[in-house]
Amino acid sequence: MINVITIDREYGSGAQQIELLTIEMARILECDCPTVEEREERRDALYYRLFKAFMRGSLEGTQNAQRMKMVDADCLRETSEKVVRNAAREGNCVIVGRGSAHYLEAHPGAFHVFIYAPLEEKIQRLRGLGKSEDEAQELAETVDQDRAAYIKQYFKIEWPCRELYHLMLNSKLGDDFAVDMILDSVALLQKAGLHR
Repeated sequence: MINVITIDREYGSGAQQIELLTIEMARILECDCPTVEEREERRDALYYRLFKAFMRGSLEGTQNAQRMKMVDADCLRETSEKVVRNAAREGNCVIVGRGSAHYLEAHPGAFHVFIYAPLEEKIQRLRGLGKSEDEAQELAETVDQDRAAYIKQYFKIEWPCRELYHLMLNSKLGDDFAVDMILDSVALLQKAGLHR
């Protein structure tokens, strides 16, 4: 029985973030939601990775490591995995992004969806959210590069890994169409008994 739907997406393709997961991650990490939103699904900057390596290797760094509460890519990845696995264990949920399809790849009740869109569509959607033309263009071209680097670093695969998803949808066809296709696909798989 399918009781978890994961949705990975290209930035600007229209799949909205689930705010409750961000709130839970911020609660666990004892920080605010904007900090989590700014850092998730992105690798840390080179200077930060070097600083962290230095801190781990120095006497002062090992003594202070437990006292420092840093919201970095490693910390967010670990917290994302906990939150995603807990949500899947409870079931009856939709999880957007946060590596959920990768963490739940072998979960028997999970159905994995990837949503994409042509560049022009993503720019138009971002403009609808109040971004300028230049900002929308830059975000549409760069955010997914960060996501791909993040997935490569933590999961050792190219993003998107097409073999992972049960369904890939072009959001240019419309949000209602995408939702209907996801729900119809889940229903057909369950009716036919074809899901894992």
